[in-house]
Amino acid sequence: MKRILVRAPNWIGDQVMAYPFFLQLKKSYPQAWIGVVCTEWVKDVQFRGLVDEVFVLPKFKKRSFINSYKSIRRVAEELKQKGPWDMGFLLPNSFGSALLFYLANVGIIRGYKTDLRGFFLQEKLNWNSDPSIHRADTYLNILKNQGDDFDPAKEYFSKFDPVRQWPEVVPFEVPRERYVVIAPGATANSRRWSTSKFSELVDQIHKKWGYRTVVVGGQAEKSIAEEFIKKGQPVIDFTGKGSVSSLWKIFQNSQFIVCNESGLAHVASLCGGRVQIICGAADPQRTKPAGPGPVQVLTNPSVSCWPCEKNVCQFQDNRKNQCHEGIQASQVIAKIEDEFSA
Repeated sequence: MKRILVRAPNWIGDQVMAYPFFLQLKKSYPQAWIGVVCTEWVKDVQFRGLVDEVFVLPKFKKRSFINSYKSIRRVAEELKQKGPWDMGFLLPNSFGSALLFYLANVGIIRGYKTDLRGFFLQEKLNWNSDPSIHRADTYLNILKNQGDDFDPAKEYFSKFDPVRQWPEVVPFEVPRERYVVIAPGATANSRRWSTSKFSELVDQIHKKWGYRTVVVGGQAEKSIAEEFIKKGQPVIDFTGKGSVSSLWKIFQNSQFIVCNESGLAHVASLCGGRVQIICGAADPQRTKPAGPGPVQVLTNPSVSCWPCEKNVCQFQDNRKNQCHEGIQASQVIAKIEDEFSA
């Protein structure tokens, strides 16, 4: 039996965009034993219906080159004991991911020859920086051998089934009344619409449609939900509760979801929700969620520096984060009404 090891992406949105890769991997090697290596951050959204074992990388107490190298060597030894591994696929473009598989004695390592890691790869792929290529396709293309003719990545997402892929997850109960979801979090400051803007949006949604608002996110977004509650706004707080995957029924049964360009936008669309993204510095051409739930993206392209794709805005004056903050709650409402007929 062939044994295959995959290094999964490091971020929730990227992991969701890798779904076509994992689905095609299982189709291409139906009899193989497939292991996946991932960070703690994305362990809850691994597609366990398509892989046989998940190895979670340890968290760094203090990030440094020495600590990173020691951690890689330690994990490589553990993976080596679980082996031997015939093949390895690297979805992240990092040097560390290639070094890990090299030290774990993975037989044939395939990935893009980026970040000076070509020495570790037996099958080197050229990275295409064309911004029109969706990231889901860049992952899927790692699998292609000469003569392979796969469907475009977007065609795979309609096959997603949360019950099969997240079998151990107990989903949250869906509120009885009609509701919308807002996900105010994002990793990068330049991709995070302000709390005051989201608060205004909550008020306008309730005034226009009478919907309650379910607030989702991690512990970092709990203070935002608490602020809404203190104002007496009609919200239900789901922040900091359970895993990302446990929200799938909440997303699936909502009237619509409003979020930043974030991992939760990808999960919501993957679960069939109708997603409205308020997009800041990101370029949606490469990373727009691919469904199967419909996705609309609202941008502010009047800002000359958009899309810079930087995590921190280069300006500190009244131009700071204007790609995001220049978008008004009324524009979001109008976009939802036009596109989703809420």
